[in-house]
Amino acid sequence: MPLVRIERRTRLSAEEAWRRLTAWERHARHVPLTRITVLTAPPTRVGTRFTARTGVGRAGFDDPMEVVRWEPPSAGRPGRFRVEKRGRVVLGWAEAEVTPAGEGARVVWREEARLRGAPRLLDAPTAWAARLLFGRVVAGLLDSWMIDSKGSAGK
Repeated sequence: MPLVRIERRTRLSAEEAWRRLTAWERHARHVPLTRITVLTAPPTRVGTRFTARTGVGRAGFDDPMEVVRWEPPSAGRPGRFRVEKRGRVVLGWAEAEVTPAGEGARVVWREEARLRGAPRLLDAPTAWAARLLFGRVVAGLLDSWMIDSKGSAGK
């Protein structure tokens, strides 16, 4: 799937936006039929693992992920994280950058996910659906504190 990029501006501080984006279990509130279980003890750091389970009952799949980059915002510096998807069904990564911006913050979310064995023919519709889904997740996590938004997909 082509890279999906979501950009949002929020009135939240960079630290609060970061806290909300990295509350892994809360992501499931914005993804239909999904629950997230964090498998490692807090706090989040490189090596933290969690699994998103999507489906109903036994019909579904697991999307195991691991944090491979963890740099919270501090002293006016942007925060960055990267999560790698390590499942049998979903492969890829997600990363975010949270930058202080005026009275709030700018959030840039990038994601590249693909279904194992899916043909390239599905890249365009998958990217379209991913922009909608990830845009919904980021907006939901930041709540009503958004100022404006941009979403794009590209190589």
